[in-house]
Amino acid sequence: MKALTVQQPWADAIAYGGKTTENRSWAPPGAAVGSTILIHAGKTFDPMGRFVITDWDALASWPDARGAIIATAILAGHHRADGCCAPWGDPRGHHWQLTDVRPLAEPVPCRGAQRLWTPGVAVQSHIRTA
Repeated sequence: MKALTVQQPWADAIAYGGKTTENRSWAPPGAAVGSTILIHAGKTFDPMGRFVITDWDALASWPDARGAIIATAILAGHHRADGCCAPWGDPRGHHWQLTDVRPLAEPVPCRGAQRLWTPGVAVQSHIRTA
């Protein structure tokens, strides 16, 4: 099972706020499309999130976990950005389309990595039993 590290508040927006488009400068590997991926909340916070996520009550209610896997999602597809996928789609790069997003009951702490990465066996086992 692969994981994708996403800065906050974007990770919370995926897990709790209905964000179904993740912006990347690269296309996902073909083998990942159609599979379940883990959403890992990175340790950093992107201050631009406060300008895009205008529902500040929702933003304040999200857990803001950092350095942990917080959800699972199906990577349903991707396409080049073409001005679509508002309000979440960046006009550049690739839009990853996420479906069946399921927040975990409790965040699973672990280190993240760039690009798609594979969590350790203990982390994967914990998520499967959660």
